[in-house]
Amino acid sequence: MEIDRVPVSVYAEMTPNPAVMKFVSNKRMIELEHVEYQNIEEASNSPLAIQLFHFPFVKEVFISSNFVAVQKYNVVEWETVTLEIRELVLEFLQSGKSVLNPGDSIEAKDAPEKPAPDVILAELSEIEERIIDVLEEYVKPAVQQDGGNIAFVSYENKIVKVQLQGACSGCPSSTLTLQSGIKSILQRMLPSLIEDVVPV
Repeated sequence: MEIDRVPVSVYAEMTPNPAVMKFVSNKRMIELEHVEYQNIEEASNSPLAIQLFHFPFVKEVFISSNFVAVQKYNVVEWETVTLEIRELVLEFLQSGKSVLNPGDSIEAKDAPEKPAPDVILAELSEIEERIIDVLEEYVKPAVQQDGGNIAFVSYENKIVKVQLQGACSGCPSSTLTLQSGIKSILQRMLPSLIEDVVPV
């Protein structure tokens, strides 16, 4: 009996971070906003991430709704491994297998030792809510397009703390993105309330 294959396409896309390649699918991968794994032990709830970590050059895996961003160690060039990873992701999605094990909780999206970036909305001040709205509407779509994510952490003494994830974490241009992009947007939208934006 032949297994019905889901019509799926996957293409590779460079990100501003030279260590990260983004593999974009036309099929939704996960229902959560994202999951991030820094090693194979953390990836125990994701069969796809486990398979990716079997490549010795894979350092981190970040999975969003329609893409997986793979960060590599600097032991290989993307030209030599991109096709192999793209085919693995494509075959995995075509097989119809679930990217995350069913029933795993949302808490699985962050490693246990990381501070939870998701803030309970009831505890937020009006300024914090406005900062989150600006990040969600103006910053997050651009950051996700580059294979990453940004999460609001805190606001104190006119300093906004954010967590950069996926391709944005450790990206050489992330400081520039924070200073010239995110900081200027927040200062323009919330004049006199923002002095700086710093990553945690």
